[in-house]
Amino acid sequence: MQNDISKFKILKKELPELKTNVLLTNYTTFRIGGRTKYFFIARTKEDLIKAILTAKKYNLPFFILGGGSNVLVSDQEFPGLIIKMQNSTSSFILKKTGKNFHLYAEAGVLVSALVWKTGKKGLKGFEWAGGLPGTLGGAIRGNAGAFGQEIKNNIVFVEALDNNLKQRKLLRSQCQFGYRSSLFKKKNWIVLAAMFKLSKGDKKEIQKIARDHIIYREKRGHFEYPSAGSIFKNCDYKKMPKKIQKIFEEVIKKDPFPVIPAAAVIDKAGLKGFRLGDAKVSEKCPNFIVNLGKAKAKDVKKLIKLIKQKVKNKFKIVLEEEIELIP
Repeated sequence: MQNDISKFKILKKELPELKTNVLLTNYTTFRIGGRTKYFFIARTKEDLIKAILTAKKYNLPFFILGGGSNVLVSDQEFPGLIIKMQNSTSSFILKKTGKNFHLYAEAGVLVSALVWKTGKKGLKGFEWAGGLPGTLGGAIRGNAGAFGQEIKNNIVFVEALDNNLKQRKLLRSQCQFGYRSSLFKKKNWIVLAAMFKLSKGDKKEIQKIARDHIIYREKRGHFEYPSAGSIFKNCDYKKMPKKIQKIFEEVIKKDPFPVIPAAAVIDKAGLKGFRLGDAKVSEKCPNFIVNLGKAKAKDVKKLIKLIKQKVKNKFKIVLEEEIELIP
């Protein structure tokens, strides 16, 4: 105990706003998670870099938490440093270049803030992301997408920290964007900021698209109970056997290529509404596992395992997780 107090004092000299013994349920959309030994809020990319350097200096395991969506935090204590990204909407710059606009934003800015701010100015590029949770950094790392669009589409370049803590600037073509994937996710590089190219459009139409997407999510129960968002990636339709394609041909959607929604697969496996403890497969969107109040990470993990096994047994489809486990 004495050693822990001494170490905390040493770390606090490096990071004055450092906290200890913080409960992570308050920082995840799932409202699930144990405590972390150390916790720091990074309000700028400079804060982020300093926190990472400190963690490396004292050999602390660390994890960077954005908006808290798309993650499942263990019930056990995290033995290192959780760095919470929390940039304000002032952490982006908008400039006009000819007929287009360029927007530079730091990783901790909420995607919802970018949707609202750019829509208010009548700029096209983020309206498809209406209702999308989380921060920009997380969206870039996982190449977030919805309604046939992906975050990569308007990116000019991304700034990131590589594994040697060297700052890199990568053009979109260098980012290795794939379906819910990127170079940053594959190599565990840390997204710091990005530049986007936007264009002028009809303000009312842009805002309507964003609102319609939010309403669509509301109707599908995306905000009914705490959740992490989609648990599994959708299934590539073209890679499915003809027999499976025929079963799901009526529910194929573009994401941005033809996919069989994981929600439809889970539904047909008879798992809609299935419950373990307070973790339940959503009845409105079966690709969501919702927290009815007191769900534990262990319940969610068991439910994920059960879903994968049932789907594999019934359809020979191997579902791949989109959610990330911490640690």
